[in-house]
Amino acid sequence: MSAVGFKVMELAEESGRPVPPKAGATSENRTRVEAYNRRKLVVSLSGTVLLFAFVIAVVATGFSRNIASLTSSACNNQYLAFLVFAALLGITEIVLSFPLKFYSGFYLEHAYSLSSQTFFHWLWEQTKALLVGGFLGIPVLLVFFYCLEKFGNSWWLPVAVVMFIFTTLLARIAPKVIFPLFYKFTRLEKEELKERINRLCAEAGFHVKGVFSFNMSKNTKKANAGFTGLGKTKRVILGDTLLEKFSEDEIETVLAHELGHYRLGHIWKGILLSTVVMFVGLFITSRLYLVSLSLFGFERIDDLAAFPLLGLWLGLFGFLTSPIMNLISRRHEYEADQYAIKKSGNPSAFIDALKKLAEMNLADSAPNPVVEFLFHSHPSIEKRIKRAESERDKYAAVTS
Repeated sequence: MSAVGFKVMELAEESGRPVPPKAGATSENRTRVEAYNRRKLVVSLSGTVLLFAFVIAVVATGFSRNIASLTSSACNNQYLAFLVFAALLGITEIVLSFPLKFYSGFYLEHAYSLSSQTFFHWLWEQTKALLVGGFLGIPVLLVFFYCLEKFGNSWWLPVAVVMFIFTTLLARIAPKVIFPLFYKFTRLEKEELKERINRLCAEAGFHVKGVFSFNMSKNTKKANAGFTGLGKTKRVILGDTLLEKFSEDEIETVLAHELGHYRLGHIWKGILLSTVVMFVGLFITSRLYLVSLSLFGFERIDDLAAFPLLGLWLGLFGFLTSPIMNLISRRHEYEADQYAIKKSGNPSAFIDALKKLAEMNLADSAPNPVVEFLFHSHPSIEKRIKRAESERDKYAAVTS
């Protein structure tokens, strides 16, 4: 789970086989869920393929050389030229990918009655995300270019160190600085629920600085909640859609699941694993980048026109290693589920929460096994419910 925003029960949105009858879904609903997830997956994979094709095309056709020449002649400072070059390529990619983003993020969400945004509201949210990403990305890009100039072929090591520090700092400031740019956070007014959450956190040794609700309904009809921040900025956040549709028992089991990640050490294991993968990934990428330069007629690693190749190798590494990361994540989710059931002592509420999340988020309860292996960071709802029902039977046998 991410240290910046630990999403609770983040349900995957890929395609798969129909939900079995025992999951409580009608044939019509199964078809609807299947179609939604299939379309989302196809669009996602299409976007990935088109992005890789775009990167190869801009290098192979000489487009990146033309842009690099233009920016170098227009800017006297090499760092400014690099930023302008990155911005021009980024804008080109945004324009080309906009139809897919519109179809997936706006059209499909409305077609399946999941979105509450108008087009201009959706466009503004996308623009805000782009502006925030650009603001945060500029110093990272400048550090990267400096390391490339200063350390040569060993640039990957200082870049990895800086990225680790940057993401850690971002995790601390995000709840107070970044998240409020997108949602309005207010302290939870339901005193009984707040007391239950605080007690649950205290028993787990997880000290939070407040329990907040946020207006998730301004964008979507889906539900979510989680823990955000690190250190003194840790807090519990609950979407207003979750508060409206879920009972307090169900909310408690959902948060108990997240506390399980904390108590079982999944958070720090995840941070450690992500850090190792980042260092290894940047090292492998640096070697592949060096080898591929001559294939496209480049001679220097700091040639602006060659930088898209670096992005290509980074993207491929992330794509190929994600199934391994997802495999580890799914195992952690099972362990956190078991902790939530034992801690709350209410497996029925946990099962009901899973079913509601699947229904509200149009998550496929039983995806194709291959799709689940490749793309899902969480086990299927069907598998999680089966395990929870087994725990419920054990609990009933002990208490009877």
